[in-house]
Amino acid sequence: MLRALKKLFHRPAIRMGMAKGRRGSLRNPRFVSFMSQNNRTKLDTNFHETVIQGRRLLRHALVLIIAGGCAWVVLESAKAISVF
Repeated sequence: MLRALKKLFHRPAIRMGMAKGRRGSLRNPRFVSFMSQNNRTKLDTNFHETVIQGRRLLRHALVLIIAGGCAWVVLESAKAISVF
């Protein structure tokens, strides 16, 4: 049973242009050579800087939300204390 599940969920390594497969046209060698010959702009696959910038933005947003929540609690507490 374990072998059948392992075989079912196994993903073989994709080699660009090396093998024809039913999973997409990017494995077709003719399509890969067509894309490389037509001066297509290459995608920047190094998203490391983008990920770091996104995490920094998320961290700043989280700090602002926490600070706003604390300020709201302080204001509501001050209003409640002033009532009594």
